[in-house]
Order: sequence, then C-alpha cells, then structure tokens
Amino acid sequence: MHGTGVPLVTPFSDGAIDHERLRSLVEWLERSGVDFLVPCGSTGEGPSLTTAERATVVETVVDATELPVLAGTGREALEPTVETTALAAEAGADAALVVTPSYYGADNADLAAYYRALADRSPLPIYLYSVPKFTGRALAPEFVAELASHEDVAGIKDSSGSLGSVQRLVDHTDDDFDVLVGSGSVYAAGITAGADGGVLAVANVVPERASAVFGLASAGRTDTARERNAAFVELNHAVTARFGVPGVKAALAMRDQSVGRPRRPLRPLEREDEAVLESILERTLGE
Repeated sequence: MHGTGVPLVTPFSDGAIDHERLRSLVEWLERSGVDFLVPCGSTGEGPSLTTAERATVVETVVDATELPVLAGTGREALEPTVETTALAAEAGADAALVVTPSYYGADNADLAAYYRALADRSPLPIYLYSVPKFTGRALAPEFVAELASHEDVAGIKDSSGSLGSVQRLVDHTDDDFDVLVGSGSVYAAGITAGADGGVLAVANVVPERASAVFGLASAGRTDTARERNAAFVELNHAVTARFGVPGVKAALAMRDQSVGRPRRPLRPLEREDEAVLESILERTLGE
C-alpha cells in the first residue's frame, strides 16, 4: 500500500448501499491517478455498516478496480474483527485496516495481545489504524514498533495529524513496514519524512491533487509538493474536522460524483454549510 489511498465513501440510496454509484466512483478515482482504495473505513461509514454490508462493499470495489484494496475490518472485539477480516479476504481484499478498539478502554497490553491474536488468525496482512479523533487514543511509535515485529502486521495508518508522530513511526520501524499518513494537511511533509503514502479523506474530492502531491514529494520536489499540498489544506479541514463525512459527500456531488446522503445519525449539510463548502472547493480547484 504505497502512494495515495482513498478511504472511499459508501454511496447510499434510500438507506441502502448503491453499488452502481460505488463502481462509478471507483472508476473515476482510478482514472484520477490514485494508487489504492480503502473501503469501509471511517470516511466510508464503516461503523454504520453491517458485517454483510461490509463484505458486499469490498466485493464491489475489488470487482471494479485493478488497484490494491485495503479493507476496513476493525470492530470492537477480536471475534467480530476476525469474521469481518475473513469475509474481506473472501471478497478479494489485499489487506485489512484495523482500527483500535476503544469502547472498553483497553490498555497497551490488551491491545498488543489483541493485534497479535488477530494477525495470527488473519488471512490478510494487518494494517494498524490509529485515529485518536474517534478512539480517544493514539498508538505510540514504541508500541507500534513492537507489533511491527509480527510478520503479518504490515503497516499503520496514522490519523493523528501530527507530523512528529509520522516521523517517529518511520524512525521506529523497518523499511518493510508501511507508514501511511492519515491527514491531508501534512501529506507532503509526511512523504518527505519517509512515509510510504497516505489514506486521505480529501482524496475522495480532489484525487488528482493528492496524487500529484505524492508524485512531487517522491521525486524530491519538496517545495512544489508543499505548495500543492497547501492549496487543499482548507478543503481538507472542511471535509474532516469541520463537516466530516457529510462534507465529503456534499463535495463529491459538487464534482458531479453524487453518492447520496450519509447514513443516520449523520445528516446532510444544511444549505448555508453547503454554500461555505462550495466556495472552499471552488477556490481549491481554481488554484
């Protein structure tokens, strides 16, 4: 999983998954130059999908693309995660992205045992997913380095938004362990610091811009990469911290990629927020 990854939104129509729209979105993103796809993650409303729905989403994505697929399979306990991961493997996924369980406040010893047990039983390579915004805790680089010694723990998506965290993860792990930036605001800097790629919510909306940043940073054109990254930082903030999943879906509609409403309890943006988002998107595309 190197380069620019997209944590795919899940299109809905009347509350049900719209697989035709999902195929269309995948094809558009692939044409836009992204490197791999990540269904059923946070941006894909993974926690709002049933186990069976997750499997069908992964299957649709796999069938629609030649790109690698990193499927979100993390649940709040080992057995459900094992089940979801096995179904993702059957559907054709290449690896599994597993969010940190958080409901019961597991400590490091609990989490280490959980991830090792999962890696022992998983038919897919495991990528850790550290997203403190939703789980309330970040996976420390020292802790990640211990788990990275397991042959089936292949990498991490770090959505802390901290460049320092990305740098320390790179420093604490071997070259064959993939470090993926989870925040579009520090994408160029993260690649320059040694990250292998990123999984960026904003790449749903401006996939060509995110892909260009990775190409420039990888080629050593650091200043240009940072300039291109800076051009979509405000949009990244809008579709993550400010408006979240409803914002990503609204922005996609503005790019003629309609994906329907988010699933409740999330609600579509109010008109005034749509207007704000549209203005930000227009400025971004005009730069």
